[in-house]
Amino acid sequence: MPATQRTEIVLPGVVSPDGLRIRTSPVPTPGAGQVVVRMEATGVSFAEQQMRRGRYYDQPPFPFVPGYDLVGVVDAVGAGTDPTLLGQRVAVLTKVGGWASHVAVEAADAVPVPAGLDPIDAETVVVNGITAWQLLHRKAHVRAGQTILVHGANGGVGSTLAQLARLAGGRVIGTASPRHHDRLRDLGVTPVDYTTDVPAAVRALVPGGLDAVFDHLGASSVLTSWRLLAPGGTLVAYGSAATRDDSGSKQLPVLKILARVWAWNALPNGRHAYFYNIWAGRRPTARRFRARLRHDLTEVFQAMLDGDIAAQVAARFPLTRAAEALSLAESGTVTGKVVLTP
Repeated sequence: MPATQRTEIVLPGVVSPDGLRIRTSPVPTPGAGQVVVRMEATGVSFAEQQMRRGRYYDQPPFPFVPGYDLVGVVDAVGAGTDPTLLGQRVAVLTKVGGWASHVAVEAADAVPVPAGLDPIDAETVVVNGITAWQLLHRKAHVRAGQTILVHGANGGVGSTLAQLARLAGGRVIGTASPRHHDRLRDLGVTPVDYTTDVPAAVRALVPGGLDAVFDHLGASSVLTSWRLLAPGGTLVAYGSAATRDDSGSKQLPVLKILARVWAWNALPNGRHAYFYNIWAGRRPTARRFRARLRHDLTEVFQAMLDGDIAAQVAARFPLTRAAEALSLAESGTVTGKVVLTP
């Protein structure tokens, strides 16, 4: 019989991981144009680490169910929704709400997962894969023979970005703790210890400068990254991870990066800078946003299905152990993505 109750993880406020709450509620009924997805895998991203501190740029008010993305099977469809979606495995970018056994979403936001792709493997490249693909191909336009730097190349986005860049024919340098260097070498990445003089190490490897740098650390780091670019190079900033544990305004770190990007692009120096936001264009041009997202995630899924990129699963936990999963993700000791399953 279909389930009547769902399990969900609630973030009640600014709490430690142990402060997450497990709650049950009725399985949602899909509205017009919606589907209910029975979750098979959801993930712990950096966004949840920021959200539990109240530090994510546009998070909803507490309490709420976190969970940036999920993979699962369509269990019910609402009025006006294609009935053939029933039973299909799909991936959904949710921003919040994914840490639940059943989730109601807009059918237009559900992206088919190819047959033969493991749902846990697919989960590792939903938000991470979309982000990595768009950073690489829609912002920096990295080509074969170019050399790039990926900060935090052991992370969920970083490890996916490194693999996609290698697939595109690029040379990849990646910063990480020494404990992750062997794994990065296995991915074809030249590792650099992030605790050392990173600019000096990078300049020794690429004296002429980099074609692109991907930086999720924050305003101080992007300044250094900008200086490492070769003429014509591109910097793409996409976060402020270094401010995760800070207090004060959660908007200010992002505004500082935006100010730098604006100032650099105002100069006729041949280099380019961007601040990437995965949700840019979501409204009012939702149709275009969804088409782009579907295309890009489908490309990543196909690369995984073809064996060109591999899932980087750091660990698996049942949903009810979300507190342990979040603690592990925050420890900085893992490579890839921590995944939650029913």
